[in-house]
Amino acid sequence: MRDSDIVKTLSSYMHERPGERTALMPLYDALRDHAGGRSCSRGVRCPMITAGAIVVDEQNRVLALRNETRWALAEGLPEDGDDSLDEVALRVLREEAGFHGVWTMPGVEGPILIDARHAAPEFGPRLRVGFRFLFRAHSEALLPTVIEAGRAGWVASTEIGIPDVAERVEQYLGVLT
Repeated sequence: MRDSDIVKTLSSYMHERPGERTALMPLYDALRDHAGGRSCSRGVRCPMITAGAIVVDEQNRVLALRNETRWALAEGLPEDGDDSLDEVALRVLREEAGFHGVWTMPGVEGPILIDARHAAPEFGPRLRVGFRFLFRAHSEALLPTVIEAGRAGWVASTEIGIPDVAERVEQYLGVLT
C-alpha cells in the first residue's frame, strides 16, 4: 500500500467533512511528505496509520473482539500485501475472528471516521491515526465457536469503548435504517 493512497483516502474524507479539515491538516501534511518521498519531519512522533472494521449486523449490533477484559474493534497496521485501507480492516477481521461474510454498504465506501489517539506505549510518543470503515454482515456469519470461546461477539454500539466511534456508528445507523 502506498502512502499516496492513504493521502487520497484522507483527502476525500476531508472533502466530505469540511468541519474536520482543520484537525486533520497536520496529518495530511505529514502523509503528503511521506508520499512525496520526503522523510517525516516529526521523527519519532510520526503518525502510525491503522485501519479498523466496524461490522454491524441486521439488529444494528457491532461485532467486537475480546481484548483482555473489554470489547474492542478489529484494527491493524497496513502490511506489504494490502492494497487499500479497507482491505487492511477486512484482513485483520479475518485474522482475529475468522470472519468473512461482510459487505460494504452502498454509498459508504470510504472511512466513516478518522480518529487520532496516542499509540500504545510500545510505539513511543507516536500518534495512532485510525481509519474506520463500516461494513454490514448477518449475525449468523460469526461462527458459534468464536462466540463460545469469548473471542468475539455482537454488542451495542455504546459498548465499543471509543465514544467518537460509537457516536459516528449511531449517526450512520440512523441514516441507514
